[in-house]
Amino acid sequence: MFSATMSGSEMTLGEKQFFVNDGILPAESIGILSPTALNTPLAEMQRRYKEDGYLLVKNVLPREDVLQVRQSHFEKLAPTGCLAPNTNPVEGIFDMTQNRLNFPGVGAGPPDMTGSDPEVAKQFNDLVLEAHHEDWYKEGLCHHPAIQEFVAKLTGWGENTLSIRRTLLRNNMPQNTAIGVHYDQIFLRHGEDTFITAWVPIGDISIDGGGLIYLEKGHDIGKQTETEFMECANAAGMTDQEMKDAYNANMMSGGLLDVGPLRYAKKHGRRWLLTPYEAGDVVFHNPYAIHASCINHDPENVIRLGTDLRYVDSSRPWDTRWSNILKPGDGL
Repeated sequence: MFSATMSGSEMTLGEKQFFVNDGILPAESIGILSPTALNTPLAEMQRRYKEDGYLLVKNVLPREDVLQVRQSHFEKLAPTGCLAPNTNPVEGIFDMTQNRLNFPGVGAGPPDMTGSDPEVAKQFNDLVLEAHHEDWYKEGLCHHPAIQEFVAKLTGWGENTLSIRRTLLRNNMPQNTAIGVHYDQIFLRHGEDTFITAWVPIGDISIDGGGLIYLEKGHDIGKQTETEFMECANAAGMTDQEMKDAYNANMMSGGLLDVGPLRYAKKHGRRWLLTPYEAGDVVFHNPYAIHASCINHDPENVIRLGTDLRYVDSSRPWDTRWSNILKPGDGL
């Protein structure tokens, strides 16, 4: 049975280097993302979620269910040559003899494809998009009752809890560009800011393996940033439609706040919170929680795989553009 090396789980953060798109995070810019046990009282979970903007809950999903999705996913991608020879697909070990630029990640911003093989990159991207339609992904993970029931209780939405269809399966190959700094409301502005994101690591992720990192108490900065963006857009005479666009003139390319987490942390005097993840964990975060990821430097060259699932209160206005499964050029 696959179990990635959780090399950072019992060591201090100071014993490792954490690479981001614009450098190495210094000791004063990092901290630990606090876990929450599944049997924690609901009121305490709700308090933590409101106060921190996120809730990392251990063992929400059965480990074997998550690993089955990982197995199926990498079996699908194996024809691209991304996996190391003589390894089990569930391990997701990248073949370091391959050109990593042939295997870009979804949602990491426009990749620099200079020197890549366009045919391999297209094959890889097409298979990743196809994976979003597979029953082992849709039914095995996206609509898993364990997450649905948890969100219904955490939010109090009950039977109005709706899992929306557009999701983001993200592969992060060793040393490829990481996800830049952002908050999710940027991309779901055509509805209320009441949705909840469930980030699911599909497999174990070592602490330096490219998992999500969260800006400490960053949701207050996210909320203020959104207010300022809207004020600037209004002053510039933008239409309502233009203001809601994630890629409007007041945003960076790709809807990001910054491509560099190091620079962003220094600007705001906040720490990035990191942790190793295990199959079965889920991080729930609010629309303004600011997050990014480190560059994947897993010591065993494990491919980081995760997905963004989102839930809404179906009785309230929500961004119905997200009603359809991810497709190229959907503008979201």
